[in-house]
Amino acid sequence: MNETPVLVIGLGNEFRRDDFAGVEAVRRLKKNNAGVKILELSGEGTSLMDAWEGCDRVILIDAVNSSAAPGTFRRLDVGKTPVPANYFSCSTHNFGVAEAIELSRSLDRLPDQIELYGIEGKDFSPGEGLSAEVEEAVGRVVEEIQKRFQSP
Repeated sequence: MNETPVLVIGLGNEFRRDDFAGVEAVRRLKKNNAGVKILELSGEGTSLMDAWEGCDRVILIDAVNSSAAPGTFRRLDVGKTPVPANYFSCSTHNFGVAEAIELSRSLDRLPDQIELYGIEGKDFSPGEGLSAEVEEAVGRVVEEIQKRFQSP
């Protein structure tokens, strides 16, 4: 287990289909990672900034809409590089994940280590249930994160 406590935040809205990917991922992580602090949030920027205040290591998991193939996921070290401009083109928040990261960076309040797992969504329409591609990607993201927690 890593020495530095980790905060994992799953973002999304269960009533916007694939937008629920981040929350679904952390719900799965809760089952096997009792020592890790896990939160579910909507993705509203000020709530994110409050949640990671005082944390050294943060992992964000969210659905993205960047024109990649549905189910594609990328891990970005957003502590070192800005979030790509087109990553959250489906967001309903005027002040969301990317804005929270960049404001925190400019205020020197960004956690020492902050990563974003972006899972490319297929369907962000109203309704419940993940698309098959996103469901499969959530499983791969959860496995990758669990392996990292188990690494010495």
